[in-house]
Amino acid sequence: MKKWLLESRPQFLMLAVVLVLHGSALTYWQGAFSWVRFLLALAGLMLMHGSVNMLNDWHDYQKSGIDKVIRQTPFSGGSGQLPRGEMTPREALIEGIVWLSMGAAIGFYLAWDLFRQQPGGGWPLLAIGLAGVFIIAIYTPVALRIGIGEVLAGAGLGLMPVLGVYYLHTLGLNAAAWWSALPSFFLTYNLLFLNEFPDWQADKAGNRKHVVILLGPKTARWWYIVIELAAFGAIVVGVVLGVLTPWALLGLGGLVPAVQAIRGALANYDRFEELFPAMGANVMAVLATNALLAVGYLVAALLG
Repeated sequence: MKKWLLESRPQFLMLAVVLVLHGSALTYWQGAFSWVRFLLALAGLMLMHGSVNMLNDWHDYQKSGIDKVIRQTPFSGGSGQLPRGEMTPREALIEGIVWLSMGAAIGFYLAWDLFRQQPGGGWPLLAIGLAGVFIIAIYTPVALRIGIGEVLAGAGLGLMPVLGVYYLHTLGLNAAAWWSALPSFFLTYNLLFLNEFPDWQADKAGNRKHVVILLGPKTARWWYIVIELAAFGAIVVGVVLGVLTPWALLGLGGLVPAVQAIRGALANYDRFEELFPAMGANVMAVLATNALLAVGYLVAALLG
């Protein structure tokens, strides 16, 4: 059980937690919330997130062989269990399929529950869920080979969870939902993006194509900064336009680790261990921004 749990890379599943908190707090601010749906969404997204990690490990070890030569970091290179012989590729594949099936089952149940509540009400949630399953299925074998891995990561573990959780509670999507999901998209995009810098040579040898390979590390670091600033700019613009509550500006607290990540990316983009602090700060920027947005929406709701 321990090795199965470790294969999901549990230290990274906190992303699923803060995304569900973000979307749920947003709905609470707008006057809709269900504890049961919150808990089911949380379980479903954590299972889906864990499944993509497992299937990625299986593919990178068994199919492409990247994990057999890559230098693992605390933030990239998989769980490391397959190269160390602690788990067989078959076990990782089976576990990934099981977790994906359980997550999908929760999604189907939630969509069915919305159909019961309102005729046709489950279709948007079902579409978001099926798109998520599709992304998981093609992410490693296809998306990472044609240069769209970062976009699909941002959509599947950023934009879509916030929208899906919002719809689950409200049976609708408005400008606030879309605008609030933008920072999550950009930050998750960059979560994968920065983690690609230490691996880009091994990835290139494994026939992958991503932004670091396409632009080269020296140029790609500037694109990383553009995307990072876009995330926080989206919060400010959303508040200025009146789409988001001014309390959403609490999300700008994520700029503290984001600035550290930017400085590290600029200085150490081509160094291996020296980039680790920036990668850690990058993770903290994603988690902190989503969590602080959730706090801002809860404060706005409580203050009326």
